[in-house]
Amino acid sequence: MRYKEDWEKVKAKFIEYWAKENHDRPLIQVTAPRQEYKKKEITIPEKLEERWTDTEYIIKSGREEMKATFYGAEAFPMIWPNLGPDIFGATFGGDIIFEETTSYAKPFINDWSTLGKLEFDHNNRWWRKIKSITEEITADAKGDYFVGITDLHPGADGLVSLRGPENLCMDLYDYPDVVKQRIFDLLPAFKEQLDTLFTITSQNLPGSSNWMGVWHPEKWYVTSCDFITMISPDMFKEFILPELMEEIEWLDGKTIFHLDGPGALKHLDMLLEIPKLAGIQWVYGAGQPTAAYWVPVLKKIQAAGKLIHIHIVPEDLDVLLEEIKPEGVMYCLADRCETEYDAKELIKKVTHYYKRSLY
Repeated sequence: MRYKEDWEKVKAKFIEYWAKENHDRPLIQVTAPRQEYKKKEITIPEKLEERWTDTEYIIKSGREEMKATFYGAEAFPMIWPNLGPDIFGATFGGDIIFEETTSYAKPFINDWSTLGKLEFDHNNRWWRKIKSITEEITADAKGDYFVGITDLHPGADGLVSLRGPENLCMDLYDYPDVVKQRIFDLLPAFKEQLDTLFTITSQNLPGSSNWMGVWHPEKWYVTSCDFITMISPDMFKEFILPELMEEIEWLDGKTIFHLDGPGALKHLDMLLEIPKLAGIQWVYGAGQPTAAYWVPVLKKIQAAGKLIHIHIVPEDLDVLLEEIKPEGVMYCLADRCETEYDAKELIKKVTHYYKRSLY
C-alpha cells in the first residue's frame, strides 16, 4: 500500500482484534500531519452538491490528504464514498439535501395507506451515483489506498429517511404492524446494496472496511440504529431487535454495533445479550465527558465478551490503559496529535505500557 508501508502487519493486528487475541496492546489509530510535507491546495467545486458528488475532486483531495498524513499504528489510508447517512433511504425514491458537513433525505411518505410495495429502484439517481463513485474510486486506487463502503442505514433509520423521525415515532403507536413489516421490507435492498458495493471495492484490495475504519479480511459491516435514542427498551425489543438480529445473522456476526449517545445506553444490556454481535462502538457524543469517564460502560462491554471501538483523546490514555484490558479493544485518535513526533510518542506509550494479560 503506497501510503501505508506496513499494511501487512496492520492486517495481522486487525485479525488479532476480531479474535480478541491482541494480548500485547489495544489497537490504536492515530494520525497527524506528515513532517516536511506541504499540503497542496485542491480547487473546491463552487456548487455544494458537487463537493459531495464530483469523483475527480473526491479523489484528488483524498490523495492529497493521504500524502500529507502520517498513519500511525493501525490507522490506514482510505477513501469511502460518502453522500451522507440517508443514502440508503434515498435509493427508495427520496431526495438528498446537501449541507457543508452533512446531508439528509427529504421524507416523501405521507400516508402508509396509499403506499404500495416499498421497492429499491436500481435506476434511482442516488443508487447509480454512489455505485459509480465507488467504481471510479476503486479504479483509481490500484492498491495505493483502501476503498471503503458507503454508509448504509437500513431498519428503522431507513424508515426515518422515508417518513421523518416525528412521524415514525407516532407510527409506532398508530401503525405498529405496518412499521414492523416495512422495517423488514428494507432488508433485501440492504443485502443487495452491500454485496454489490463489496464486490466492487474488493477488486482493489482484499477485505472490507467502511466509515468506522476497521478492516476485516472478509465482508463485514456496521450495524446501527440512531432512532433508538427516541424509544424505550420495550419498543426496542418489539420493533428494532427482530430485524437487527436478522442483519447480524446475515453478516455472520462480523459486525460492530454503533451505539450513539447517552440516550442509547438504555439498550446496551439487550445488545450485549445478542450472541453473534461481535462488538460495540460507544460514541459518547459532543459535549459529553470523554472516554475515560465511561470506563464502567467499557468494562460492561468487555465483560460480555464483546469488542470495543471508541474515539478517545490523549488525556484519556492513562486511565484506559490502567482500567481496560487490551484484548478486543481499539482506540481511535484520528487528528488528535499535532505532529508526527507526538503521534509516534503516543504509540510508544501504549506499546510499552502493557504486560501480557490473558482473558
